[in-house]
Amino acid sequence: QVQIVESGGGLVQPGGSLRVSCSTSGFRQGYYAIGWFRQVPGKELEGISCVATDGSTHYADSVKGRFTTSRDDDKSTVYLQMNSLKPEDSAVYYCAADFWSAERTKCPNYSGMKTRGKGTLVNVSS
Repeated sequence: QVQIVESGGGLVQPGGSLRVSCSTSGFRQGYYAIGWFRQVPGKELEGISCVATDGSTHYADSVKGRFTTSRDDDKSTVYLQMNSLKPEDSAVYYCAADFWSAERTKCPNYSGMKTRGKGTLVNVSS
């Protein structure tokens, strides 16, 4: 059974840092690219970061230079390190994978990544 579980969210002050994690099970993580998404209530889901099976990464302009994603396939975990956080980064953060398309190992592939966890809430506020 495929499971994707995000953790590590919380309250952080503007300018601060936070690392969120994505733990996977039920599939061989090393065979799939993993993407990070976020969503603010009332707004569309935004793909912000992706790490491919070869370790290459992609970042949306909104987070480039501030966020870093990495993967540890031995631990079946993907990380999103978030620095210089801003109030507009407040959202529910999700990770996701694409299990079906020919692009499932590559980044960016946000539109194909339809299997995701329940998310973890990040609140950037003073």
